[in-house]
Formats: sequence, structure tokens, C-alpha cells
Amino acid sequence: MSERGQRPTIHVVAAFTTDPQDRVLMVRKTGSQIFMQPGGKPEPGERPEQALVRELAEELSIEVDPAELEPWGRFEADAANEPGHALVADVFALRLTTEVTAAAEIAEARWFRREEAAALGPRLAPLARRMLELAPPGTDPGRS
Repeated sequence: MSERGQRPTIHVVAAFTTDPQDRVLMVRKTGSQIFMQPGGKPEPGERPEQALVRELAEELSIEVDPAELEPWGRFEADAANEPGHALVADVFALRLTTEVTAAAEIAEARWFRREEAAALGPRLAPLARRMLELAPPGTDPGRS
């Protein structure tokens, strides 16, 4: 049984971002030690793809064509920076070949090999940990 109905829910969009070396991009917000996928909360009336394109521009100073975003699914996890909250995330896969720059509320944007990211332990957001455990898009990602 889902705990989502028993606690506040936060809806976000997130990009599981990889590079040609199959490293995964993780970001850390200012004031937090937890790494997660880039993304954020949609504005009222914004489609998930639009929200993610906007968030990536704000947080990483990159322009992404919505056609580059491959829908991966909607996933639930515990919220990383809001104790007692559930997280519902529309996740998209994104392959980047460009440089990223931490901007806005992002203190650090860093590329990790999957095993390096998994080794972050409690410094890895629950959604990020789940995404690392799943198969890449195009196979069977084990959608919820």
C-alpha cells in the first residue's frame, strides 16, 4: 500500500542524464549534501517536458530540445530534502554531449560513474538511487 495518501506529495520532473561515457549527471542544491537528478517543480499549466526544459536551463545553463527527452515513466520515492513528504516524479532520459554549469539553487553539478553515485550512500536521493538500479530507457525500466 502506498504511503503517498498519508503524507504530503511533491510533484517534480527529473532528467536521468548520461554522457557518451555513460556517466550520470547528479546535482546538489545549495544548503544540501544530497545528490539527485536535475529537475524541479512544474509551474501551473506546464507540461512535464516544458517544465524540465525550463529547469535544465535555469539549473544547468543548457538549452535542451524537448524532442531530446525520452519519457521513462512516473516514479514514487521519499522526498530527499523535505522530510515526511512523498515525491512523484515524471522522469525523462537525456543524453548530453555539452558542458553544464551549476546555476540558480544548484551548488554542484557533477558526473559520476554509476558505481560512484551508488557509493554516495545516504548522500544520494531516494529517487536517484532507484533510477540507478533500473535498466536504461529502451529496455524494461520497471515502471511503477
